[in-house]
Amino acid sequence: MNDIKKSPINTLGYQFVDSRFLPKGKDEYYLRNEQNRSGIGYRQLTAYEIEVLVRNRNTSSNWNDILVSDDFTPELVQNCKFYGLVRIGKLAPWYLEFHNLRRPVGLYNSTIISCDLGDNVCIDNTNYLSHYIIGNDVMIVNTNEMATTDHAKFGNGILKEGEEESIRIWLEVCNENGGRSIIPFNGMLPGDAWLWSRFREDGVLQEKFKEFTASAFDSRRGYYGKVGDRTVIKNCKIIKDVWIGSDAYLKGANKIKNVTINSSSEAKSQIGEGCELVNGIVGYGCRVFYGVKAVRFIMASHSQLKYGARLINSYLGNNATISCCEVLNSLIFPAHEQHHNNSFLCAALVMGQSNMAAGATIGSNHNSRSPDGEIIAGRGFWPGLCVSLKHNSRFASFAILAKGDYPAELDIPVPFALISNDVSKDELIVMPGYWFLHNMYALARNSWKYIDRDKRIDKTQHLEFEFLAPDTVNEIVASIRLLEKFTGLALLRQKGRYKKQSEEELIAEGARLLKEEPGQVDQLEVLAEGWENSDRKVRIIKVVQAYKLFHELIGQYAAAQLMGLIRGKNSKTFDQLQQALPAVHAPAKWVNAGGQLIRESELQKLIRQIHSGRVKSWEQIHQWYKQQAEQYAADKLQHALAVLKEVQGVSLKRQGAKETLGSLLRQSQATKEWMTKEIYNSRAKDYTNPFRKMVYDSPEEMNAVVGKLQDNSFIRQEKEALKQYRKEVDEVLKRFNA
Repeated sequence: MNDIKKSPINTLGYQFVDSRFLPKGKDEYYLRNEQNRSGIGYRQLTAYEIEVLVRNRNTSSNWNDILVSDDFTPELVQNCKFYGLVRIGKLAPWYLEFHNLRRPVGLYNSTIISCDLGDNVCIDNTNYLSHYIIGNDVMIVNTNEMATTDHAKFGNGILKEGEEESIRIWLEVCNENGGRSIIPFNGMLPGDAWLWSRFREDGVLQEKFKEFTASAFDSRRGYYGKVGDRTVIKNCKIIKDVWIGSDAYLKGANKIKNVTINSSSEAKSQIGEGCELVNGIVGYGCRVFYGVKAVRFIMASHSQLKYGARLINSYLGNNATISCCEVLNSLIFPAHEQHHNNSFLCAALVMGQSNMAAGATIGSNHNSRSPDGEIIAGRGFWPGLCVSLKHNSRFASFAILAKGDYPAELDIPVPFALISNDVSKDELIVMPGYWFLHNMYALARNSWKYIDRDKRIDKTQHLEFEFLAPDTVNEIVASIRLLEKFTGLALLRQKGRYKKQSEEELIAEGARLLKEEPGQVDQLEVLAEGWENSDRKVRIIKVVQAYKLFHELIGQYAAAQLMGLIRGKNSKTFDQLQQALPAVHAPAKWVNAGGQLIRESELQKLIRQIHSGRVKSWEQIHQWYKQQAEQYAADKLQHALAVLKEVQGVSLKRQGAKETLGSLLRQSQATKEWMTKEIYNSRAKDYTNPFRKMVYDSPEEMNAVVGKLQDNSFIRQEKEALKQYRKEVDEVLKRFNA
């Protein structure tokens, strides 16, 4: 039986906060008064104003509790019911217009309970508006229910006074069993979510994160919902315990409950038709349209959910878009694209710059005795059409998977690789360096477009979008050793002396072959070990090309950092450059903390400071992100020089360093030229492929549909960048006499 309580009508709108939770000497409005910063001075109604209000079919249980500003116009209030303390700002004889919706300023055909209303609002046909503070120039039209409870948390995973721990909202990211759960809070950055979801064995750290969240929010009961200035709400059904920023636009939403919607004049957020959002945070500049269902979620700024997307128990990073499909229990870093109704992502850590194709089923087929599997994918993850993966799997950066049902768990440590399932031979095929060898246009353009599309206003975290960065370069270094090792093994197998040498000897023999006898390597069957949980062959193809490419990329990475240093320091001589160079140690390990690359040693230092109490809040952690961003260029330079020395034995501190620099920079010019040429060539294939041309009756029609190749703005931009780079390097070589 439903528990329907009966109370006297004259108490409606009052006793919002139970007396047990009111501080001594405070009334139920004390937090409301703290929240209302409008600066509007209120007074009681005059007898004439009450007369006009009554004549216009308005009612109140107590007219003395209707307070108004000096510029109040009673004629603009019609057919409304007021309960509790209601404060009304200026009402002037104007009409408001937004997207062709035109309504007069005033209060019409609505029930308003204990609210503060700003200047020149339009509230029309709102059946139930309770315990909200409404800003100036707000429009609320044709809305069924808009209410706030005394224990509203607005999507934050906090507890109010008197509440049990069991009702706390958690986000069960990365793992369906809840073992990596995090507490959502307004302002949570991707790095925060990643930090909290990892290091689960560190009980002290986990408890500190919980304390940081609790201390950032007030546990007192009695906060009102807020609607910021110039926000428009129309044709919505239920809005409950929702905090809405300024300049937001809500139209036709079915239900929004326990949510913060961040919005501002610089970054407007919109919620559209048929959407249902429960227990979540919507970041600045977000878009949510057409039948979206989101439950226990965070959308970081400038992300989008569209066309029936389902986002549950997940964190969606900045500048990301999910359409149509279903995403569960996932932590997704910035710049993620997923547009197809039949793609599915579950229990995954996806580290950004990712794209999910139609039919991709990432992490649905659990193969343990409970739903506790995980998938970890580095930057640039791109599963192709109808890819199906098993838990647990892990992928290095910029992995692309060809269409197929992958029968076993995968652990692919080489970056920029094409992974394919050869059903006819029952083999897994891995091509390291695929993007550079066959699709340079897409690789380069993706890095550019993510920078171009980064609309964040708050850039506390420095996001890395370049494909050559500390994370990918470290993977390249590890891959070079793996290619040497597996080449050495391949030679042993050919000679029938398998497993008779140490790993160091295998690496040395493989390196010799790859450098001195590449033709012989092409005749070997190079197989990987430990990359798939099966007994079948894992074949590595184009080993020689990848090996040469990876060495060249390390040089290119180092040259880019050196040119950045030369520009920044405006070095006039080689001696000045040498003095500016950092000391070179072993290459540092790096982590991807929510799209921001940070040295692992710095992360461990932060954790120690959290343990010791030196870092006491999320705000201090956010300051730490900024500090890491400020030293990132210097850290990256040091890393590039360390990798160059380790892999190629090159040091700019030794005798003959000037000649070494000259050689490095000239090689970088050649590499840049090759990359620019491949950007053009990989795109040009689309204009010469007969199967692409066959749908057009003429070259003119093709150009009209897809655009002329010579007019491609990105290719022209890259050619201009090459021209500028050549000029810069030539000037440096001349200046240094290198």
